[in-house]
Amino acid sequence: MQDQLAAFSRGVNFTRYRGQPEGHYESFFVRANHPHRAQAFWIRYTIFSPKGRPDGAIGEIWAIFFDAEQNRHAVAKQEYRLSDCDFNASSFGVRVGKATLLPNRLEGAIEGTQHSLAWNLKFEGDSPPALLLPLAFYERRFPAAKSVVSLPMARFSGVLTVDGRQIEIADWVGSQNHNWGSRHTDLYAWGQVTGFDNQPDSFLEVATARLRIGPFWTPPITPMVLRHRQKEYAFTGLGQAIRAKGKFGYFSWQFASRNRDAEIAATISAPREAFVGLRYYNPPGGVKYCLNSKIARCTLRLTDRRAGTSEVLETKNRAAFEILTDDETHGVEMSA
Repeated sequence: MQDQLAAFSRGVNFTRYRGQPEGHYESFFVRANHPHRAQAFWIRYTIFSPKGRPDGAIGEIWAIFFDAEQNRHAVAKQEYRLSDCDFNASSFGVRVGKATLLPNRLEGAIEGTQHSLAWNLKFEGDSPPALLLPLAFYERRFPAAKSVVSLPMARFSGVLTVDGRQIEIADWVGSQNHNWGSRHTDLYAWGQVTGFDNQPDSFLEVATARLRIGPFWTPPITPMVLRHRQKEYAFTGLGQAIRAKGKFGYFSWQFASRNRDAEIAATISAPREAFVGLRYYNPPGGVKYCLNSKIARCTLRLTDRRAGTSEVLETKNRAAFEILTDDETHGVEMSA
């Protein structure tokens, strides 16, 4: 198992797209929060290939700067022919138009319809990848959507330019991530914390998902991983994730899981104005609506049942919180 995990980690950022006729999406994204202020950025490099039409595949570049202090968020997206992009299948290298993402650095610019964003950033870190699925599931057809945190607790530095205003990025903490699949998950909430206010070295990755199989829906499936005090608490087995509790709405989410070693119970929430609405093309057809925030609140209680300890981890505005849905009644304006 350790050899398999090591091999997976070496190729964690290799592109999975091979012109699959069943359709494919794949994204490489980075995100980070200001060390003290309610600000964050999210930059995403994407392949979209529609089912049955690999000749219609495109590359997308997305960027958001979240600013809760001004209650204003800058959003931009641009699409390119896939022939104007490079996604490397044997090393970590991504280019969408002129925007690049390479090991430990990224550079690019987008002129959107309402906002412009540009970035020249470096990032570093030595945390091992965080997996929300058992390792074997990453090579199986089920589930159709895969996600991995390639580099948790990454530290970013450089310059982000938002509508002509330069923002110095100095020691912002976040992550570099890789997602792919033949279709988007039917309904999910996804969350991540890269450093709590009272535990800056702790990391959380969590999701609650429901899948549609024919006319039926699965129960909520809630895997989670917490790294805290140099220990990993992983609640990621399929049976464990089904037994876990996960319930979300607009715009609050409660989840909990326990095993013989530990128990986690947490809430992630944010006001409506902390979200940006995005349209994601779905390979089988149609679009999904992503409600995207990187400035949410998280309160988590960890009970270590073996050690007999309990403590609360909190952050006021450093949590990532996304909801993917078909529903259009959420009241969040679609910005890209």
